Amino acid sequence: MDKSHMIILIVTLSSSLVLFIVLFLICVCKRNKSARNESWDKEANTEFKLKETGVEETEMKDVFVKFEGGEDLTCFDILDAPGEVIGKSSYGTLYRANLLNGSVLLLRFLRPACCTIDKVQDVMHVVQLLGSVRHPNLVPLCGFYSGPRGEKLLVGKFGSLYQSQILALLTAIIQSWLALGIIKFFLSKLLPPGNFLHKENGIILDLNENGETHKWEIIYRISMGIVRGLYHLHTRLQKPIIHGNLKSKNIFLGRNHQPYVSDFGLRLLLNPAASQEMVEDAAVEGYKAPELTKTKDFTTATDIYNLGVILLELITGKEPINGKANSNRDSYLPIAIRNAILDHRMSDLYHPNVLEHDNGGSRCVSEDIIIKFVKLALDCCSPSPSLRPDIKQICKEVEEIGTKY
Repeated sequence: MDKSHMIILIVTLSSSLVLFIVLFLICVCKRNKSARNESWDKEANTEFKLKETGVEETEMKDVFVKFEGGEDLTCFDILDAPGEVIGKSSYGTLYRANLLNGSVLLLRFLRPACCTIDKVQDVMHVVQLLGSVRHPNLVPLCGFYSGPRGEKLLVGKFGSLYQSQILALLTAIIQSWLALGIIKFFLSKLLPPGNFLHKENGIILDLNENGETHKWEIIYRISMGIVRGLYHLHTRLQKPIIHGNLKSKNIFLGRNHQPYVSDFGLRLLLNPAASQEMVEDAAVEGYKAPELTKTKDFTTATDIYNLGVILLELITGKEPINGKANSNRDSYLPIAIRNAILDHRMSDLYHPNVLEHDNGGSRCVSEDIIIKFVKLALDCCSPSPSLRPDIKQICKEVEEIGTKY
């Protein structure tokens, strides 16, 4: 076969393959849309019903308030969007909805019985506060709905991830399939937008099971983003906003592994009983500062404790609670890491892929840097709130770590 025939054959095969992939993507998207619509319709009909009134408040006291980034949203947009349930709790349900323009919405439905107050005017000052918060690593509140039966819906905007990721995928396929092998490359790149950071929802630091998120640069990028988001909540507002429920389930990953912290300040809308249930649910998952066993007062220090647990998750690739641990002392991640340090089991402090070598044969990061990162995370998990560093100190130390690798 001469060279010209070979070129024609390659072009024909590659064009056919790309066309097949595009058709496959369309089928997948349609199937997912149908499934999400079915899930959304079922949940919407049983739990709440939005009503487009054309005004902010009606005689039935339906209220829909919009904030920056949600100016063009309507109740119809939210109700009609393909949606899926991605989380349930005792106080509400979390949905992910994809709008026609490619935007991804996080919809947090709060059950009436769990809300601290029923009258809309009494809750609006909290909603206005949360709606004013803007930071690149925080999921912004762009809308709030309150219905006649006391149901409440918080609308968070998560960017145009779906559309941009599909376009990026197609471009990457065309550029890279010959070099990497199309099937392996396709499967490794086809990731759903807005993933949780947690295993229960598909990932725990390993989005596509190829170990990418065990790389130090990815771990550092995620950690720095979470720290900066919390820094904004604790220091950059007139009054600090306590997250109150910081955990990996409430952190989403966007493109390039940029983290987005959600659900900050949610406890301000919950009654004491629902707020306590939130704490107990988090404790079962391994996120509960020791002082919360004696007091119900949330502080910035309780957020710092949970931040430390998340940093340990990132660097070790392990969950906060290990049900398969050989002993009780190793079942809780912070305690297990402290014991590993005391026993000089340094390899237990981080995932083995963290110290992988780059193409030049040298390590991307030294073990000393990793140990410094681990010790900072453990400081955040100190049993005594007064011994935990504040978010300013944490941010400074994480930034310093970033300059040394």
